Amino acid sequence: MTYQNAPDLVADDYIVIGLATCFIKSDGEIHQVEVLEPIPSAALETLLKGIPTSYKFACATNLGAVVNGEQPILPAGFPESAQFADEFVSRVFASARTYKRKESVQALIPIGTTYTDLQYSLERKRVLNATRLITKEDNVKQHSHTHKVL
Repeated sequence: MTYQNAPDLVADDYIVIGLATCFIKSDGEIHQVEVLEPIPSAALETLLKGIPTSYKFACATNLGAVVNGEQPILPAGFPESAQFADEFVSRVFASARTYKRKESVQALIPIGTTYTDLQYSLERKRVLNATRLITKEDNVKQHSHTHKVL
């Protein structure tokens, strides 16, 4: 099977999908959600070195198990309550390409297995819909002579 928006990829291509714990801010409250996200090869290498992460586990599979045409598929072993990340399909295609460029990373988690020994931590919460409000108080006060020609 080939993909219309990714003619360079086939259903057997390697991909890693992670289950991340994220948060959504709504009406002043923060709600916890579980999100399925593709993990690119460089990020996987970093995660396996033991840095704290919001991923509970990472599952190595093939593209056909998570995408059917342009529709995402919930892979086996993931909770039914989990949500797909924004732009899941295009991000899966981009991540699959990273494993094609660096095939040695595929040996870190063999296809069909789940890696659960990640440094799972919620110390730094990932808020998905966070917005930054910039106010006048954020401006840096400059010295009165900064723009004068002396």
